[in-house]
Amino acid sequence: MPTAVTFIRSSTLAARAEYAYAATAPTNARLIFLAGSCPIDADGTTVGVGDYATQTQKCLGNMREALAAAGAEITDVISTRVLVASTRQADLVAAWEVVREAFGAHDVPSTLLGVTVLGYDDQLVEIEAVAAVVD
Repeated sequence: MPTAVTFIRSSTLAARAEYAYAATAPTNARLIFLAGSCPIDADGTTVGVGDYATQTQKCLGNMREALAAAGAEITDVISTRVLVASTRQADLVAAWEVVREAFGAHDVPSTLLGVTVLGYDDQLVEIEAVAAVVD
């Protein structure tokens, strides 16, 4: 299914970024604002305690389920914010590598942040997203 999302790149900004700098959706697109996706199982248990990559995978799985419920998929995502409870850059990178692999060529504009604490016990990662679809 074709995506409504168009990525914008700039030849004057650093080519080092592993994502587009901006994205747009057509005026007839329906925007979907997802709550932060957390590494929580259906029974409320935090998965992958102490493991940034495992928690990121669970967040992405939960995000895909939320997208599907809204009639969208990962290629409809127009931007993300990845929150990682750590002050260590290596931990942020561990989460980011999982996100990059999941999105592949659909390199959405993203923000990666180290934060002090997240909402659930043992939670290390949370991913917010906005998607755009044309019905």
